[in-house]
Amino acid sequence: MSQIQIRPTIATDLLRLMAFDHSATSESVWQLELRRETGQVNAVFREVRLPRSISVTYPHNQYALADDWVNRSMMYTALVGKDPAGYISLSERGAASVAWVVDLVVDAPQRRRGVGSALLAAGQAWAESRSHRRLILELQSKNLPAIHLAQKFGYEFCGYNDQYYINQDVALFFAKVYK
Repeated sequence: MSQIQIRPTIATDLLRLMAFDHSATSESVWQLELRRETGQVNAVFREVRLPRSISVTYPHNQYALADDWVNRSMMYTALVGKDPAGYISLSERGAASVAWVVDLVVDAPQRRRGVGSALLAAGQAWAESRSHRRLILELQSKNLPAIHLAQKFGYEFCGYNDQYYINQDVALFFAKVYK
């Protein structure tokens, strides 16, 4: 396998990145269960195995990605050989010294080869170099491969937002705190 190179995204990458297969396949989901009891609402997530694999559609408008990327604080592209294999986009939000991973996408033929890990490591290094105290990943509750990647890197579940995405999916938030 070719070595993975990570570099800042350049304008000529954008069309190729937009053409990636942004969907994911999952055999399990994090299911949200809300329990309303006297004066309390309890939210419980549990991993539920599905009877068959599902295709998880990307929660952002794929045709507006280039317009959205203009507003990102940083974006990296992973190359395998000379070909783009994945990308990560990060956004600095507010004065709380927090950075968010908004997009973390690996093209389908390059998945499970370390590209996502290399991109996430580059995003973490960027956040640390900018003195951010926390890096937050926003993930769909149906995207179990991304959830497992976050957990592998030591991110901890820190919240959710029901009907967060345009397709009404639940967003899960995982954070990693730095010194």
